[in-house]
Amino acid sequence: MTAASSPATSLSAGTDSTGNTDDLRVTHLRCEYRENPLGIDIAVPRLSWRIGSGVRGTVQAAYQILVAASREALSTDKADLWDSGRVSSDQTALVEYAGAPLGSEQAACWKVRAWSENGQISPWSAVSEWETGLLLRADWDGASWIGGDLTGGPRTSIPAPFLRREFVLPQGKRIASARLYATARGLYELRLNGAVVGDDVFTPGWTEYRKRVVYQTYDVTRLLRAGEDNALGAMLGDGWYCGYVGGGGRQLYGDRPALLARLVVRFDDGTQEVILTDDRWRVAYGPLLEADLLSGESWDARREMPGWDTPNFAEGADWRKGTTVPDDSSVMRVARRGPAVKRTEEVSPIADPAALPRWPAPDYIFDLGQNLVGRVRLRVKGAAGTTVRLRFAEVLEGGPASATGSLYTANLRGARCTDFYTLRGDPDGEVYEPHFTFHGFRYVEMSTFPPSHPTTQAYQKPEPPLRDTITGVVLHSEIPQTGGFECSDPLLNQLQKNIDWGLRGNFLEVPTDCPQRDERLGWTGDAQVFIRTAAFNRDVAAFFTKWQDDIADAQSDRGAIPSVVPNSDAAAGSDGGPAWSDAVILCPWTLYRCYGDTRILAEHYDSLVRFLDYLATRSRDFIRSYEGMDGFRGFGDWLSINADTPQDLIGTAFYAHDAHLMSKIATVLGKAEDAAKYAALFETVREAFVKQFVQEDGTVGSGTQTAQVLALHFDLLPVALRPAAADRLVADIEARGKRLSTGFVGSPYLNAVLSRFGKWETAFALLHQTEWPSWLYAVTQGATTIWERWDGWTHDKGFQDAGMNSFNHYAYGAIGAWLYETVAGIELDPEIPGYKRFVIHPHAAGSGLTHCRAWLDSPHGRIVSAWRLEKGIFTLDTTIPPNTRATIFVPTPDPATVTESGAPAAEAQGIRWLRHEEGFAVFEAGSGDYRFAAAA
Repeated sequence: MTAASSPATSLSAGTDSTGNTDDLRVTHLRCEYRENPLGIDIAVPRLSWRIGSGVRGTVQAAYQILVAASREALSTDKADLWDSGRVSSDQTALVEYAGAPLGSEQAACWKVRAWSENGQISPWSAVSEWETGLLLRADWDGASWIGGDLTGGPRTSIPAPFLRREFVLPQGKRIASARLYATARGLYELRLNGAVVGDDVFTPGWTEYRKRVVYQTYDVTRLLRAGEDNALGAMLGDGWYCGYVGGGGRQLYGDRPALLARLVVRFDDGTQEVILTDDRWRVAYGPLLEADLLSGESWDARREMPGWDTPNFAEGADWRKGTTVPDDSSVMRVARRGPAVKRTEEVSPIADPAALPRWPAPDYIFDLGQNLVGRVRLRVKGAAGTTVRLRFAEVLEGGPASATGSLYTANLRGARCTDFYTLRGDPDGEVYEPHFTFHGFRYVEMSTFPPSHPTTQAYQKPEPPLRDTITGVVLHSEIPQTGGFECSDPLLNQLQKNIDWGLRGNFLEVPTDCPQRDERLGWTGDAQVFIRTAAFNRDVAAFFTKWQDDIADAQSDRGAIPSVVPNSDAAAGSDGGPAWSDAVILCPWTLYRCYGDTRILAEHYDSLVRFLDYLATRSRDFIRSYEGMDGFRGFGDWLSINADTPQDLIGTAFYAHDAHLMSKIATVLGKAEDAAKYAALFETVREAFVKQFVQEDGTVGSGTQTAQVLALHFDLLPVALRPAAADRLVADIEARGKRLSTGFVGSPYLNAVLSRFGKWETAFALLHQTEWPSWLYAVTQGATTIWERWDGWTHDKGFQDAGMNSFNHYAYGAIGAWLYETVAGIELDPEIPGYKRFVIHPHAAGSGLTHCRAWLDSPHGRIVSAWRLEKGIFTLDTTIPPNTRATIFVPTPDPATVTESGAPAAEAQGIRWLRHEEGFAVFEAGSGDYRFAAAA
């Protein structure tokens, strides 16, 4: 088979080979990455949808969007806000709204229809909607920050304030709609007439509170009582605002939690009532004695106040006027952009609790079988005053593979990670789930303390708990699963599960490094190395869009980016150092590549420019973090194994890479002059790198694996030297017994570099290595998440340094991107973002695998690459979503043997033969499901 002898096959839509007609449809409507978002403050929101069709090669040729102020108007096609008309375009992702300007608290309902290339027109989509929030600060006029009068101190906490306000809605009026807008300094949980408002957790979330606070919008129409008394209540927690943060003390941002809220009730006659937080609110301190994210929560059920959040509650002497807290007009109030934290799953213990001998009664260890992040729901029965203590840990003292023994808590450092529940004595039993704390754990230790001293005659040992006494409640930001990977190797399958569980546990408001010890910070270096893998497994577009705002808020006036965001360091101008601070450029570029989002580049372009200008001040002769430089030079290749890579080498490599990406970003944004400037800067820094660090034999610096990897991955070496540099990399790996030595900086790129330069045997040897240091060593030790250290625990040394030994860190999970891209073969097109075009390029030869399957829900629909190698035949099943095209590589020495659905591939509908390249038959294909087979 040759290109000349293989006729091109049409990729246009129409009728498929069986005569079926087009079933074009429009689905998955979203606004700003969310379905039916409520309370957004983006003046020009972006609309997205997907095209559905069972016909191969379907492409959208045009679309029409109708937007109206009500569903009723839209049902008659009265687009009183925007009628786009028929727009000739194949764009379905992030289409900017171009209708009438929207005011605060305004609804917009919309629907879409599409035309295919052959003239078929879809039905109108289902109606979706969005609603604006409070676009002007004046919309909050009259609302005051309200809280309690207790403040605690840097090391002492306070009980959580309970706030309430009763109000009466007028009689004879029907409620048309009601919206509750709320935020807090700290955390809040709202109640209306006895019901919890919404299902979000840890609202309003974590931001740089000195610069912005986020508010949420809730539809509370059904919770109100027209013409009757109503009651609005709130519990407040310390949260990140005034609780323990990052190993330091409390009160990083302020001394107490406070609430700001606005309830707007609209009636069918056009009038409205507005209830605000003000000096009419009342406050008391009840059963929630302490609520800290790191320390834990203490709840005394004997102090509960039944009905405190309902009308006509009889307030006792403990209730008093709330304390108003001064406002800061310089702090922005913005609507939530990122996903809220949710309860996403419940996990039951895998066995009955194990008793540990203690006096006066045993403790019991529950094993949930999975290292997770969240809290537990406790079901318990006992006498009033009995206190249950719950302690949490990731592993047991005997090591990760141990099934018995005491909790290992040394690695928690200063985090107490303990909850207390004191029973009220309900004979029917009691159920408790904390409100304002979370833990990282697999094991839960339950201890029961009697209401009387254990030496008294009245003391009775409690009954052993049942397995269902404890239920794990998984918490993380609402980032739906968008990808999956599985293959014939069970260890790799477990690795993939560990990567995803690590992601879920640490993507809680911000991308934290770890969820268990007294840290839990948004480390920039960890996030930038992992974001590509994250975008395969989960929909992280909105999550990282919000975090990019946090990065910009944390940036110093000089342009420096700290190592953690939000910045918990009192030195606001701190420099995070190479590979950490560079997240400010690397993360938005990755979002653009994965989701086609140009706005995040445009919104933060000035921030990126200031950062790159700042790097010039941290460089001498274009060598960044040079020896002798004042200030922090960087973390180096964090936690590498006996292979220190100098800070100046890492810094200069990332300086060059930043300049290269900035040239690309400027090109995307149409800034040709800047693009040329940054391209020239890349060449200048690259030349400085080669002069300073590269030897004639291809050795980079001292030849560490990370030094070789960075030079090759960032294209810093002369082309002629690259093969030798790759050989030096392989030689070091071989000398270490086919083991890696890379840390956080080099590991994400290691296998990508090896496969790029044809070192497949070495790449797969590293992937399958089970001795430490390796990706699979922790898996063989029973790990269910990714460890912080390659040697977090070993048979000969036991636990590593307890001061830095998390068993739930995601950084080394960055290998996941290589599993998807290279082993399964789902790759981004090098020029076109967002999977509008993409590549299916699986690699089976030498992998040691007999089958592999990966899927990805792209912005345009599901992509599948599933291959099997059996009896000398390679089979590839792939799915290309409608309105996209793919370049498909089928490995075979003989292109003439390639078939699709049993017929010669060159004759199949929707496929065009391109070439035979390095052992792969290469085709272009439009949308559809395909089955290729070829002699391997």
